Amino acid sequence: QAALVASGGGSVQAGGSLRLSCRASGFTYGSYSMGWFRQAPGTEREGVAVIYTEPGSTYYADAVKGRFTITQDNAKNTVYLQMNILKPEDTAMYYCARRAAHMGWASPNALLRSAAYNFWGQGTQVTVSS
Repeated sequence: QAALVASGGGSVQAGGSLRLSCRASGFTYGSYSMGWFRQAPGTEREGVAVIYTEPGSTYYADAVKGRFTITQDNAKNTVYLQMNILKPEDTAMYYCARRAAHMGWASPNALLRSAAYNFWGQGTQVTVSS
């Protein structure tokens, strides 16, 4: 059974760091891209970072550029989100998502939108205190 398992969330003070992981398992088809999204209470889910499975190009929302880094380890079927210089406004539930290869090409801006993905993992909570 296919699954995306996210982990690594927690509580940190402003200025701190966390690294989220998202491990994929059980998929019978390849991926086109992976993305990290977040959703704070009362807000819409927003795209944070995306990585094209091939060739590994990455794109970020303006709010996290220069602070967050998305990487992938294909041997481990895992995508990571390194989050540095965390701010209280980064507090949210973070989700990883997978776009199937057969869904075809999508622009970086499109990949920062939820509709671009056909499979989602459970969330991991990130809380940043001031």
